[in-house]
Amino acid sequence: MSLSQAEIEQIVSRNLDRVHQQMQAALQRRTLDGPAPQLVAVTKYAEMDWIAALLNRGCRDLGESRPQQMAQRKELLAAHDDLRWHLIGHLQRNKVRHVLETGAFIHSINSWRLLERIDDIAGQLSTRASVLVQINVAGEEQKSGMAPADFLENCSRLGDLHHTTVAGLMTMAPYTDDEVVVRNTFRGLRQLRDEARLRLNTPEVLNELSMGMSGDFEIAIEEGSTLIRIGSSLFEGLESE
Repeated sequence: MSLSQAEIEQIVSRNLDRVHQQMQAALQRRTLDGPAPQLVAVTKYAEMDWIAALLNRGCRDLGESRPQQMAQRKELLAAHDDLRWHLIGHLQRNKVRHVLETGAFIHSINSWRLLERIDDIAGQLSTRASVLVQINVAGEEQKSGMAPADFLENCSRLGDLHHTTVAGLMTMAPYTDDEVVVRNTFRGLRQLRDEARLRLNTPEVLNELSMGMSGDFEIAIEEGSTLIRIGSSLFEGLESE
């Protein structure tokens, strides 16, 4: 039996309230200076009715993994002209133009080659790309991202970009119940960012740290996350037909 829109609204609202409470509690435990984190609602598996419930609660940052689905949903939700779209999945070089045309904030730049491609296409489109560099802090073979040493050794190349703002860094922690491993991953990203700032002699760059998902976002906030990517926790209790 499918849920009514009113029931969907109630479930999503309850889930969202719980996530906000957890975010606030984690922020109070944080000992680091910095802004409160922004919630990016990951909607890649969500139905449109579920997304509508989020929008009715004021959510405006939506995360998608597939460029085509993101573009389709942006068109479907065109009446909401204040939405901010985040591409959080892998980006192929042949999809760069398509994604830049959507104006999405890209979280998943995993190589210098891709970053240069984005800068080139952004120039052709007379636009400015806004991106995050994905770092494989834990060194997991199955995960994408630049190696920390590669980014640090080559971070001066950021100055060669003319049409791209690298707003910060992104990482994903290993799927483990070991809180120490998770915390060290997030702490490692923050420390990498701080070291890059020293090398660049520019303390005001790389302000964004996109880290933390449904299972570990509280630890991420404690370690300085500015963007958390939450999907399943927002949709608990909803079942796809």
